[in-house]
Amino acid sequence: MTIHSIAKIMRLSIGLIFFWFGMLKFFSGVSPAEALASMTIQSLSFGLLEPPLSVKLLAIWEVGVGLGFLLGIFPRAVIRLFILHMVLTFSPLILFPSLCFGDAPFSLTIVGQYIIKNLLFLASGLFLCSVTRVTNNDTSAQLHLSVQPKETVTTFKEAP
Repeated sequence: MTIHSIAKIMRLSIGLIFFWFGMLKFFSGVSPAEALASMTIQSLSFGLLEPPLSVKLLAIWEVGVGLGFLLGIFPRAVIRLFILHMVLTFSPLILFPSLCFGDAPFSLTIVGQYIIKNLLFLASGLFLCSVTRVTNNDTSAQLHLSVQPKETVTTFKEAP
């Protein structure tokens, strides 16, 4: 399988998820992330964006990114908007730690897990960003996972 075909599957998958989740935000009370998103945007905007407007703007952003990925248009702009969105999704970890972390060390609430899983989205976006830099003429680029054996010499010294 070529890198370009893997990137296309990834691009379409992310596009579908963003389009779908963005569309949910157009309908009040439908998105499970609506309350967290509105609290976060209100905090990041220092109260300038009220929840009804902020969620609609987020919906437009997510649907736009989703359509950009699905249609394969404006890839650099779409990836930049996507990465910015992903970085901002981590802000509740700092802004609302009591919503994200449990009592035990390193334990996450369901909200924290919802946020941390975005690391995978972010990594996928960075992968897509690197693939868009590959020239379109290089259709033979392959993704190979191989382990090449290396000769290693291990010596042990006896304990005195």
